[in-house]
Amino acid sequence: MTTDAIWLPCAAMVLVTALVWIKLYADRLGEIRSKRINPQSLATTRAAAGMLEKSQAADNFRNLFEVPVLFYVLCIAIAINGGSTAGYVAAAWAFVFLRALHSLIHVTYNRVMHRFMVYAASTVLLFGMWISFFFRISQ
Repeated sequence: MTTDAIWLPCAAMVLVTALVWIKLYADRLGEIRSKRINPQSLATTRAAAGMLEKSQAADNFRNLFEVPVLFYVLCIAIAINGGSTAGYVAAAWAFVFLRALHSLIHVTYNRVMHRFMVYAASTVLLFGMWISFFFRISQ
């Protein structure tokens, strides 16, 4: 059995999400320890927002379950409908690269316009992939 190449960028996107998750908990646990915060006092998002200052990784982690969900669905749809092409695989890798760059910007220096430009490029790319896929399956 051969594996469709579209699964590799899909798995890489999962890895990006896992790395942001690790950063999220490293930041949270470090801040909880350094400020001696009782973990129970962070039981709600609103309470955490008032007590924790490092929110970039948490914000980015939530963001990775918005537009990237459309990427995962597309990867599944491509694999189910006859496999990927070199173009889809290249575009998928470009999406993963852009989303990884978006995450890196978000969890480090967090310059909004830099982050937005990368976000917009990745989203336009993904919508283009979807349009191409719709044309492919409608023929």
